[in-house]
Parts: sequence; structure tokens; C-alpha cells
Amino acid sequence: MIKHAKMDQEVFSMVLDTIDKFEKEKLSPETRLEMDRKGDFPMDIIRFMLGPEIALHLVFIPEEYGGLGAGASEIAIISERMAKIDLAVATSFLAICLGMDPIRVGATRKQKEKYIRKIAEEGLIVAYGVTEPEAGSNVQSLKTRADRVLDDDGNITGYKLNGQKQFITNAGVADLYTILADTPEGPSFFIVEAGAEGLIPGKHEDKHGIRASDTCPLVLEDLFVPVENLIGDVEGQGLKQANQVFGYTRLMVATFGLGGGCAALERTIKYSNERMQFGTLLSEKQGYTHKLIVPHTVELEAARAYIEKTAHRLDTDEEDLQVEGSISKYFATEAGDAMANDAIQAFGGYGYIREYEVEKIKRDVKILPIYEGTSEIQRNIISMFRLRNTVRSKGGFYLDMAKNLENLPENCGGNLLSPAIKTMSDIILSARKNKLTRSQYVMFLLADMMTWCEVGDALCHKAAVYEGDQKRSPSFIKAAARIFARDAILKVHGNGLKILCGCEKMVEDAKNKLNELNIFPAMKDNLKDMDIISDELRVKRG
Repeated sequence: MIKHAKMDQEVFSMVLDTIDKFEKEKLSPETRLEMDRKGDFPMDIIRFMLGPEIALHLVFIPEEYGGLGAGASEIAIISERMAKIDLAVATSFLAICLGMDPIRVGATRKQKEKYIRKIAEEGLIVAYGVTEPEAGSNVQSLKTRADRVLDDDGNITGYKLNGQKQFITNAGVADLYTILADTPEGPSFFIVEAGAEGLIPGKHEDKHGIRASDTCPLVLEDLFVPVENLIGDVEGQGLKQANQVFGYTRLMVATFGLGGGCAALERTIKYSNERMQFGTLLSEKQGYTHKLIVPHTVELEAARAYIEKTAHRLDTDEEDLQVEGSISKYFATEAGDAMANDAIQAFGGYGYIREYEVEKIKRDVKILPIYEGTSEIQRNIISMFRLRNTVRSKGGFYLDMAKNLENLPENCGGNLLSPAIKTMSDIILSARKNKLTRSQYVMFLLADMMTWCEVGDALCHKAAVYEGDQKRSPSFIKAAARIFARDAILKVHGNGLKILCGCEKMVEDAKNKLNELNIFPAMKDNLKDMDIISDELRVKRG
């Protein structure tokens, strides 16, 4: 597990100010649109970000190797901020961190001292070479080979790598690569420097979105890598090293979903406070606000609460947060994509015009539920591991969560969400007992229930302690928590019906389990809470 120390807050504030200045000076709307139109990698901008004047990459690097040693909480905020500016640039930049992660978690002290310090001092662009043409998100279906090269005495002097990588960010522009290949003892990461004979970047992909990021295939033809560049000096550690960083890297992609969604949301709110239709502002029309703005605002606030909670846990001694990373990525990227889609609708015909940027944001965020593990992969992970947790604890895993929600103040949504989580726990155990979990469709339905309930839990707990230190008021966050808790109730009830009543085998006690969810009283004042959200957005953004 990657450990992150807390960053000095004065330095952190300076980093955020630097990003704001960088946006104003280097990434105006006109520049972003031109980069998107041309689809060329903005080498000058990325080099500037990595150069001595701002050196933003240092936030990812531990202090002992010349970096700023930011914690996961700070990096999440930085990643969201960058994603709000431009997802293509943010993707290129985060890929440097991703490419460095195998070195950070698995390398020897000597390897770290050499390469992490070199990345820090020279501002190297790094690429993470894992994905393959026929494997997609399944890193275990690895076909790239790393054959040992022996000297006359039978000692390993290096490896020859042969294979193909696909959809590799920064592959055509990187100074350094971390590449996963299969050795005789199993998958292993190797450090490869640009220009090595046999390392052949392919054609830059002409993409739907994030067009200014560099994405291309990578061909390895008898690429010789010296033995000292086997990360960790031990074969077969690659999958373990990849899994060690998934909780962290997927959380960072989740922040991209949050940032992209918020970029679309803020433009939509601004437009609604300026655009007159039939004598009134769009922001005064419930058919507009309560369909196109409020639901997405609530989901993005829920995503933020879960990201904050997971990042905080990453900054402690907790380990094995892969499922939390999957929940973060799945929920936040889908929420961001949904907001971006409705932003186009909210702008009407103007939303279809490049000048207003929302169509670009929509094209950009579409990649987020795909790369770093598709939403379907995340749902597999969530349902498989949480099913195991629930069964092993005999329901205690979620029952403890429900009990803690009952202790929150009543206006924070915990009293609404707690019964839904209890019912969900019963549904999970019934589905397992009746062997319904053999169906992948059922597992996906369970994953959605689990995700909504766990994200709702984070938002309710945030609402209980939130004092207005972010841009929303405490009443706003509490209203959002209540609305989301109701949405989670509906998710549990609807998916529960599909599982317990809609499969080949009717579960006899399904009706009783689902009737325990008292839906009608829970929906009381939902419109009132939506009005609280809408009114604050209109006042604060007007």
C-alpha cells in the first residue's frame, strides 16, 4: 500500500494558487478548444508543468526523493482541480504518477533513489505499460513475455521483452516506462528508458475525447532490459504491485469524474442564472433545475464525500482499500459522465456547439468509466469482495454500518439510509443462500446497491459534522444527504425486486424483506430538500 504523509498546508495552498495561475496563463478556453481540435500532445505545456518554474509533479513524489510528499487527500484535491481545467492535460499528468507507482511500491532502495529522484529532478514524462490488445482491463491475461538472458555461467544478465501494449497514455512522448511482462516466475514490472532498441511506440490514436493527451500502442521486439531494471529484483511480483496501487490510482480517476462533472455543472448553473425563457430565468424553472441540475449536484456531493473518506483512510495505516478505490471510481466517473451528458441538454442547441465547451467535456469524461478498469470491472470487484465480507461476517459488515448511521443526528439522512442497508444485507445473504449470485447480472445489481449505500453512508457522516468549510452551506449538505439516502432506498428496493423476485428462482421471504423498507414515509419532504439545493445554487451562482 502506498503511504502518503500530510503536506504542509502553506505549501499546499501555494500549489493550488500555482494551478490557478497556470490555468489563466496557459490554458484559456480558446487554447483548450484549439488543443482539442488539433488532437496534438501539448508538449510545451506538459514540459512547463514539469519544469523548474512550477514543477507540479513534485506533489506526487516523497520528500526523501526531492518531492513535496503530498497525501492522498491533497492529491485528490489537486487532481480534481486539474480535471476541471482540462481532462486531457490532467490525464497526461496523472499518468506520470501512475507510471511511477510500481517503482514507488515495489522497487529496491537503490532503484528508487535512482529513478524517483531522476523523475523529480529532471521532470521526466512517464508511461505505464500494462494494458494489452486482447486483455483490456484484465491484467492477468498477460501475453507480453520477458525471457531471461543468461551469461556463460548461467547467471541472469537481463531479459528480452516481446509483446504489444495498447492504449498507453504518454507512450509516444515518455522519457521512462514501467512495463509489465511475464517472466518464468510470473508477471513482473521492468523500468525501460526511452530510445531503447526494440521499444517501438505506435501511431497516436485519433480519439473521441481527451484528444490532446498522447495515447498510442507500444510494440516490444526483443527489447533488452538489464537485470537491475527488474523492479524489486524479484520475479513474479507484478500483479501484487499493481494491486497495491489500484485503491490509490482508481481514487485519483474518481477525482477526475468529480472534476469533469463539476466543470459541466458549474457551466450549467451559470447558464441557468443568465438564460431567460418565457419571461423567467431557467434557474427558476423546476422542470429545468430539478431534472438537469439538482440530481447531479447531489450525486457529485456524494462522490466528493466518499472520495474524501477514502483519501483520508489512505493517509492512515489502513491497507487493502482496492474495493473502496473501485467504488470511488465507479460511482464518481458515472456521476461525472451523467452530469456532462445533461449539461448538453441544459444548454439546448448551444450545448452542441464547441464554443461552450460542454460538448468537449462530455467527450472527455466518457473515457473515465473505461480506463483504469471499466465500470463493469469495478462492479465485479465490488460485488465479489463485498459478498465475501457479508457472508464471512454473517451480515455484520453492513449491519455495523447501519447501526452507526442510527447514531447520527436525524436531519443527516442516516435514519433513512440505515434500514435500507439492513435490508440490503438480508438480500445479499438470501441471494447467496439461494445460489442467485452465480448470475453476473445479479452480482451487478448487488454492486449497485452496495455502491449507493456505501457512498450514502459517507455523505450522511459528512453531513453530521460539516460546518461549511467548503463552498456549500451545512443545510445544503444535509439536504443532499437526505435526498441521496432516499435514492439509495429506491436502489435497494428496485434491485432487490429484480434479484429476489425476478430471477429463475423466487425467494419465498422476498416480500417480507422488501416490505421492511418503509419507502412512503422516507420520501416525505423530498421536493422540499430539492428546493433547498436549487435555491442555494441560484443565489450563490447568480
